[in-house]
Amino acid sequence: MTDNAEPISATPPVDENKLIAERREKLKALRAQGIAFPNDFRVDSFAGDLQKEFEDKEAFTAEVIEGTPRRVAVAGRIILMRGQGKVSFVQMQDGTGRIQLFVHQGTLGEEAYDTFKRWDLGDIVGATGVLMRTKTGELSIKVDSLRLLTKSLRPLPDKHHGLADVEQRYRQRYVDLIVTEEARRTFMLRSRIIGYMRKWLEEEPRRFMEVETPMMHVIPGGATARPFVTHHNALDMKLFLRVAPELYLKRLVVGGFDRVYEINRNFRNEGVSTRHNPEFTMLELYQAYGTYHDIMNITEEMIRAVAANVIGSTEIEWDGAAIDVGPAFRRWRMEDAVLELNPEIHADDIRSREKMAAHAARLGIHVKAGYGWGKLLLEIFEATVEHTLIQPTFITQHPVEVSPLARENDTDPGITDRFELFINGKELANGFSELNDSEDQAARFQAQVDAKDAGDDEAMHFDADYIRALEVGLPPTGGLGVGIDRLVMLLTGSSSIRDVLLFPYMRPEA
Repeated sequence: MTDNAEPISATPPVDENKLIAERREKLKALRAQGIAFPNDFRVDSFAGDLQKEFEDKEAFTAEVIEGTPRRVAVAGRIILMRGQGKVSFVQMQDGTGRIQLFVHQGTLGEEAYDTFKRWDLGDIVGATGVLMRTKTGELSIKVDSLRLLTKSLRPLPDKHHGLADVEQRYRQRYVDLIVTEEARRTFMLRSRIIGYMRKWLEEEPRRFMEVETPMMHVIPGGATARPFVTHHNALDMKLFLRVAPELYLKRLVVGGFDRVYEINRNFRNEGVSTRHNPEFTMLELYQAYGTYHDIMNITEEMIRAVAANVIGSTEIEWDGAAIDVGPAFRRWRMEDAVLELNPEIHADDIRSREKMAAHAARLGIHVKAGYGWGKLLLEIFEATVEHTLIQPTFITQHPVEVSPLARENDTDPGITDRFELFINGKELANGFSELNDSEDQAARFQAQVDAKDAGDDEAMHFDADYIRALEVGLPPTGGLGVGIDRLVMLLTGSSSIRDVLLFPYMRPEA
């Protein structure tokens, strides 16, 4: 607020319960007058749109605006109230931004003005009037009609401190969005990011089609993860919230939809951290007659296009690291990465289960009896390489043992045509040339069943119907999964996944 005046209303340092009680009394009076919660006010303008339209102060001077009167009707929440005597300045916030209301007793009327002065921060109001620019140059609305639309019973946090408790910000996101501009910006950007991705994927020459697949599965599949279990009462059967849509999307490719994608929720019954939430949003896509090289190209081009067109730059700061998604992403074989960062490991050791187990033990990695050399290679990679991958890097050629749905390389047995994308030590995407050999897939499913029987809670189940679909014939296909939440973290510079989820998982309040 740029106009100098004394505050009309602020949150005094008194007990919050007392403030709430006072506001309830005001609402009680409104009910008695029969004017509580009216629903007949109509908006024709928005704060952010008006600010953008009249942002050129040289072109839209006070004289110009006054010379061509523009009447508007706006509604929103009172964020600040300042004034003295017969003049008040109110900052009103709607879904697009803020605008100042210039409230003068002479224009509004003495009785209406006195009523207005008893309103509180957080109240939702409707205002009509003509645009003006104040002496300090702030675009304002000279209000000639002002109505209280919703009485706020709980005071907003102090404007100087906001919601200082981070956990409270997540639990009361509705308050966080009111008082924290950065939170509003993050979620507006999230919406724009997802919208742009849809547009980009569907445009020529990519021509992907958006589809929807089941969220409840009879058999959990498509990823190595522990599922949430539920029960269908009418059918008396166990169901699983999906851990991934992969197997259903590939069924659609079998059915002749050559390029499909889905952006939707997945559920994994695993830990909670700054990178993990039990439910999260994924983009998965499948392209017939494409390889993992094609999918890497799509991944790189899409992320670069989203950054340039939504954020406005390919250069991003994320957790103190300067990231640039503009240059070509590095492509690095997993084995080569492990060898370079672990000089104690020799190339001849990689495919030896015994030697890799010894290296893992030396590094303090717990080795289970069922681990083969491929699983051990992944464990050592995660412990020694992953955190060093700051600039965008595709780690390619993952072992078959840890890639149950990926196509085995034609010339390098034991290795798959697979990649994962890492930025600033975090995995953002996973893709591969799909396994379309039904007999090989059946054998790998059985290996996963054996691993589950041996105690691996994240191993996959055997999906007989998916094998039947492969027997009908899946064309050569490339597939991709992108963690939308982590991508939004990158593009908004957010440190925690909770900062990009409107309602993150939280333990119940005590």
